[in-house]
Amino acid sequence: MNARAVAHLEILRKRMAIVEHSFGTIKRWMNQAYFLMRGLPKVRVEFSLSALAYNIKRAIAIAGVPTLIAALLS
Repeated sequence: MNARAVAHLEILRKRMAIVEHSFGTIKRWMNQAYFLMRGLPKVRVEFSLSALAYNIKRAIAIAGVPTLIAALLS
């Protein structure tokens, strides 16, 4: 794994900037260091809700509330 990571350092850096930031934010912001439910179907639902909340928060931060309301009304 280390040899592959060193060989493709630019891909690893891109992944760290895009993916790892989202997971770290979900863990810290929503206190999701571990899952509350047991079983894969329940964990999938729990994480899907966390990801949905994160995406809504990002959309509000990027576009703003008035833009999102206008998009919903049109």
